[in-house]
Amino acid sequence: MNGQRLRRLCACALYLLVAAAAAAGIAIECAHAPRPWRVFTYFTVLVNAAVAVTSALSALRTARRRPPLPTLVTGAVLLSIVVTGLIYHAVLANDSSGFSQTEGISVRGGWLALSNQLLHTVTPIAVPALWLLAAPPGRFRWSFAHQWLAVPLAYFVFALTRGAVISPPDRYPYPFLDVDQHGYAGVLVSAVVIGALFYGLGLLLVAADRHRPAGPLASP
Repeated sequence: MNGQRLRRLCACALYLLVAAAAAAGIAIECAHAPRPWRVFTYFTVLVNAAVAVTSALSALRTARRRPPLPTLVTGAVLLSIVVTGLIYHAVLANDSSGFSQTEGISVRGGWLALSNQLLHTVTPIAVPALWLLAAPPGRFRWSFAHQWLAVPLAYFVFALTRGAVISPPDRYPYPFLDVDQHGYAGVLVSAVVIGALFYGLGLLLVAADRHRPAGPLASP
């Protein structure tokens, strides 16, 4: 077996592992939810679904020696899952954040504790690690940073629209988007902060991509 084929096999295996982790986390959440469809109102779940799909497709394309998926798409998924992990650990799982959900998190035992780790810790670490290992460098453009803002903007519109048309409780999936608690002005401030985080990290990703070396599993 030559080195190039071995790199492809390793990359395929890692892509499939990441896809499996994301899919398993979502499946556990759906299996334990009274209304499984509601699971897909969470940004975390939607982004992990994108991780599962893009990772599986990347494995398939790598195995078939096809060109990689469009970098605008894979970059959006990469950025979104990193932001997901950061907001969860710095805000939702942080008692001092002002938007803490630690009480709800602490009662999630057994399989739900596993899914919580898969969706909020494992994939937010594994996706950027695999990007460094297997994605060819120098593919991100500076214009991607503002194009990627379409992701949080679309979710923001979805979450507020949904919250406006359904009855309480649990109209809003995250406390920083809860109009009942913080009003539209307070929610708008949260949205601007999250948008700034997306944009700033997007610029950092583009800069890192332009200066990083090729990973050991990257196709030549």
